[in-house]
Amino acid sequence: MVTSSASNDAAVSPAFRPAIGRIPIRDLSPRVSEDRWPTKAYAGEVIPVEATVFREGHDLVGGEVVLRAPDGSETATPLEPVPDAPDRWRALVQVTSEGDWSYRIRAYSDDWATWLHVAEVKIPAGLDVELTFAMGAELLERSARGGRSRVLTDAAAALRDDSRMSSARLQVADDPRVLQALAKRPARSLVTESESVGIRVERQRAGYGAWYEFFPRSEGAKQRRDGSWQSGTFRTAAKRLPAVAAMGFDVLYLPPIHPIGEAFRKGRNNTLDPRPGDPGSPWAIGSAAGGHDAVHPDLGTLADFRFFVREAGKVGLEVALDLALQASPDHPWVRSHPEFFTARPDGSIAYAENPPKKYQDIYPINFDRDPVGLRAEVLRIVRHWIAQGVRIFRVDNPHTKPLAFWEWLIATVNAVSPDVVFLAEAFTRPAMMQSLAAAGFQQSYTYFTWRNTKEELQDYLTEVSHETSGWFRPNFFVNTPDILTEYLQFGGVPAYKVRAAIAATASPSWGVYAGYELVENVARPGSEENLDNEKYEYKSRDWARHEAEGRSLAPYLTRLNEIRRAHPALHQLRNLDVHWSDDDAVLVYSKFLPARFAASGRSDGIVVVANLDPHSVRETRVHLDPRRFGLPSDAPIDVTELVTGQRWRWQASGNFVHLDAFVEPVHILSIDYPKGM
Repeated sequence: MVTSSASNDAAVSPAFRPAIGRIPIRDLSPRVSEDRWPTKAYAGEVIPVEATVFREGHDLVGGEVVLRAPDGSETATPLEPVPDAPDRWRALVQVTSEGDWSYRIRAYSDDWATWLHVAEVKIPAGLDVELTFAMGAELLERSARGGRSRVLTDAAAALRDDSRMSSARLQVADDPRVLQALAKRPARSLVTESESVGIRVERQRAGYGAWYEFFPRSEGAKQRRDGSWQSGTFRTAAKRLPAVAAMGFDVLYLPPIHPIGEAFRKGRNNTLDPRPGDPGSPWAIGSAAGGHDAVHPDLGTLADFRFFVREAGKVGLEVALDLALQASPDHPWVRSHPEFFTARPDGSIAYAENPPKKYQDIYPINFDRDPVGLRAEVLRIVRHWIAQGVRIFRVDNPHTKPLAFWEWLIATVNAVSPDVVFLAEAFTRPAMMQSLAAAGFQQSYTYFTWRNTKEELQDYLTEVSHETSGWFRPNFFVNTPDILTEYLQFGGVPAYKVRAAIAATASPSWGVYAGYELVENVARPGSEENLDNEKYEYKSRDWARHEAEGRSLAPYLTRLNEIRRAHPALHQLRNLDVHWSDDDAVLVYSKFLPARFAASGRSDGIVVVANLDPHSVRETRVHLDPRRFGLPSDAPIDVTELVTGQRWRWQASGNFVHLDAFVEPVHILSIDYPKGM
């Protein structure tokens, strides 16, 4: 609902309520389509707020964003015109704490700007000179009224002083002291306010963090002389935590840790004939040892899991747990809650299928047969793991469950535990992915994995940073146990560096699955899955040997995470801008955080130049728009290459770039701002 300080609509028709205010305000952004849910942000995030503001005739308008904090306090930030977008206005605001915030647009007729525009045309032309000066003086006197502003009253007198030359009198309007006084007491009228738009602000980890995935059963696993395996445990896996933390990761994600079913257990490489000792897929949850609230006996006990969580916390890692709402045929639910599943005409339970794929080891859940009972059971499970110290859940295949269920579950959990974060692992149609995010998921897997060309990446980075950033928070995982793209299969070390560098700098949240640093790039023929997939077997990796022999990308991943932590511009999502190169294989983008939002008080700007061709050396020219990162359009740009330490002076008009895929395929450049910026 809009409000206006000047309206005679009620006098014309008491029953009529206009849908627009005296100064029209339309198309507020960010907001979620249909206003079903609040827009999203995380503590410390800088949000570009935009609106279309205009009025009839030729008088000028202005506006401001009024940001309301959870404690009811309000701050107003002036709107500025968006270049090359008529009637579109924009301001940057920052939400600094968790809770329910809101914003609204306050628009008005800018009487002083309107007068000044007219005066600068009429007075030099000798048209209505004294009348124009008198009108300007009245505006200054109006602004000074009640405020006892000597600056404004003196300026009004100067405008009325016809003994002075017209040009000297007009210069008074541009006096910095006058402009400063008018900023405090603006000459405005027809003040109109838009409706309020809610902003749900969550903790920083909901929108920023580096994730690392490993299978605890593989960490510390040992192969016996007879070829059988001894599983790793939470205790042996805990020994890997310091190394993960040393690489700069914030979140350690574990695939399901629950008992695994025996019926139709999958063998190595997803075969249907497991050998004795094959551990099966962790996503085939449930056996005689328990279901979703139990831990696999091979991994240890619930006490061992709590130990693992505590050890992770000691080195600065949060543990994210997989929430996979499905069951093996051996799950206790099959006997105690048969109503949770779909029964076929022959009395059997339907297993999971995605024709032609069949997953005989997994029963999907039917969310419509007993929705009340199922909701209660899932809520119990989630709260059980919260009680064990888990505050992050990576949700498996949420797009195969009802959207309304997720909206209910996340809202119910967050009402009591607002720090709990849910990540949606949904590679599916855009409508479902976007709706899962809007309805509550704090983070989402993305299509980034399959966007590899310059055009694809430019479009996708623009989409996630601007078009959908009000509700969809991307987590750029570079690989998963199920996803090993052709780009990684055939691109070697350069491809692994390129994808990691883009993921770590373009998105505030990114992640890798263990083995990425070892460039594990051999796929099962005809698939995008790793050969000897860890989903179906133990995998023992000699991390120390690879690193000692210089065959590990761990130092590179460490440097990427160091750069992320040191540069607050990379903590933001909505500040990405695409620039230009003359080569179709060289991607260029920047991220910028103005000084007023940085804890250091200095602007932070990053420019990334990536050679997307992992098989060649590329030489080209790069063209930048310095206005995108707070510098004049013709300013020279001093940059430091953050991986190699090299320094250059660049020009906006064009810069020669040599990127050798086999040496350093990506430049990550920090802009060296002049003092005071």
